[in-house]
Amino acid sequence: MGTKGRKIVGEGVDKIIEKLNKALADEWLAYYQYWVGAKVVKGPLRGPVSAELNEHAGEELGHAEKLAERIIVLGGTPLLNPQDWFKMTNCDYEAPQDSCAYTILEQNIKGEQCAIEFYNSLLAELKDKDAVTYNLILEILEDEIEHEEDLENLKEDIEKMKK
Repeated sequence: MGTKGRKIVGEGVDKIIEKLNKALADEWLAYYQYWVGAKVVKGPLRGPVSAELNEHAGEELGHAEKLAERIIVLGGTPLLNPQDWFKMTNCDYEAPQDSCAYTILEQNIKGEQCAIEFYNSLLAELKDKDAVTYNLILEILEDEIEHEEDLENLKEDIEKMKK
C-alpha cells in the first residue's frame, strides 16, 4: 500500500489485518462447509439445496480471495497454513454429521448468522478509519445476509413439505 493510503489507515493497520485474517479463516471454512455439504446432502429438496450450497461455496471462495488481496495491500500476509484457520476462526466449522438437507441448512444458517454478526461489528470498527476495507466488508456482509435468507427460505420449504 502506498504511503498516503497507509497513513489514512493509521496505526490500527495491524489490528485490521488480524481481523481480516480471522475473516479469511471463516471464509475458507465456510467454503468447505458449503462444498462438502453440497456433496453429501440427502432428503427433501436435495437438488435445490445442493445447488444453493454450491453457489454459496463459490461466493465464499470469492470472499476469501478479496480478503487475501486486501490483507496484502495493507502490508500483511494472509494465513498461510490451513491449520491456522481453526485457530483464527470466529465462526468455527461444523462437519455435516447428518446429511439430511434440513440439518445441513440449519448448520449453514448458523454459520451465516455468525458471519453477519462478525462483519457487522467489523464495520463499526472500520467506520471513519479505512473506507476501502469498510466497503469490502460491507459488500461481503450483503452477500452473507442474502445467503442467510436463501437458506432460511429452503428450510421453510422443507418445513412446509412436512406438514
